[in-house]
Amino acid sequence: MIHVFNIKELYFAVDTNSGLVHAVDKIIYDLLMNERFKDENKYSELYDEYDENSVKEAISEIQYLIDNNMLYTEDIKYENKIQPVIKAMCLNMTHDCNLRCEYCFASQGTYNGEKAFLSFETGKKAFDYLVKNSGNRRNLEVDFFGGEPLMNFETIKKLVDYGRSLEKEYNKHFRFTVTTNGLLLDEEKMDYINENMDNVVLSIDGRKETNDRMRKTINGKGSYDLIIDNYKKFINKRGNKDYFVRGTFTSNNLDFSEDVRHMRELGFDKISVEPVVAKMEEKYALKEEHADILKKEYEKLAEYYIESNNDKNKRFEFFHFNIELDGGPCIYKRSAGCGAGTEYVAVTPSGELYPCHQFVGNEEFIIGNVEEGITNRTIADKFKNVSVNDKPACRDCWAKYFCSGGCHANAYNFNKDLNIPYDVGCELERKRVECSIYIKTVRFYVNN
Repeated sequence: MIHVFNIKELYFAVDTNSGLVHAVDKIIYDLLMNERFKDENKYSELYDEYDENSVKEAISEIQYLIDNNMLYTEDIKYENKIQPVIKAMCLNMTHDCNLRCEYCFASQGTYNGEKAFLSFETGKKAFDYLVKNSGNRRNLEVDFFGGEPLMNFETIKKLVDYGRSLEKEYNKHFRFTVTTNGLLLDEEKMDYINENMDNVVLSIDGRKETNDRMRKTINGKGSYDLIIDNYKKFINKRGNKDYFVRGTFTSNNLDFSEDVRHMRELGFDKISVEPVVAKMEEKYALKEEHADILKKEYEKLAEYYIESNNDKNKRFEFFHFNIELDGGPCIYKRSAGCGAGTEYVAVTPSGELYPCHQFVGNEEFIIGNVEEGITNRTIADKFKNVSVNDKPACRDCWAKYFCSGGCHANAYNFNKDLNIPYDVGCELERKRVECSIYIKTVRFYVNN
């Protein structure tokens, strides 16, 4: 299977199974389109635009790529014999929040349940579970999440200390991440986070009007003015350590590239802006009729990204344009994806285990608890065994090994089936991959 596409005057052919990306001339693009090169009646139609010798020479080049397993490579056959181990954990430090974001998948932090804070004792049990079920893996990930985790800041500090105390005994190394809405980000917390957190996710949707439309305080006022100075101060203190400002775009800001531009102009150089996932009846939901607008917007963002990164003083990283073309994960990871329920679990304040934080609150997805571990093997095995080869919509998708079948939670929330991906999300993912390939190619030409 291959995919051919063009952005502006650049033309590409992507071989799905090998992952090879070819930047091609327009004549080869035209021959590959609808597999014209296989049928003389079709490719002879190109003699008016290109002379016959050029067409036949291009066909020979295509055949060379095919013969040398660089184009139209065979489907990958593999047997999953890997026994995954838990390597990452999302700790829901609070089921409570000091914002009332309209699109919040966690029901404003409570996950459709009671307000609750994760205790130090429950957190310790979660760390013990992670360490003892991580096999020989040394590097382990813990994300302090919520609600708003900084509402439970003192417990975070105790758990970081506890995690560090386990490292030497078990030959492990913890990488900590915290995700925050910024309202409680004072000097003390900034200094602690910069010293102890390997990564930080700062939530903001972009321009003031964009952010304040969806991200409101308990009193119904916009949060932008309350957090923006905190974020600026924080990244100045952060130095070269990892962070992302992370936003969500909705049907209210289909011109989301302007929100990325706004955040870059504020000085943020690591940015993620992701499409909202919402029921179709929500007024802010992204619908099929928005897809073409959004795909053009991604191309617009790609041009801005290229332009900015040609100037060392304006360079920035956009999370969804980061794809690996020079190797990347093994076939198992490219087929199975994020590892929810197998390599990654979420922990609630009561100690329940879920496959990931986006399933929390849906009790049919409880897979165990921090004391007994995974006890519901039926649900856990559903996540273990799902892959792009099990999803009918993925089997014939050229981008399946870039996205690994997409988000399980989105698939379930929209289709009540882990094997049926979220259509709009797939459309946008394919465009992001195309834009990423385009960006890398332009950079290659500029640097060579």
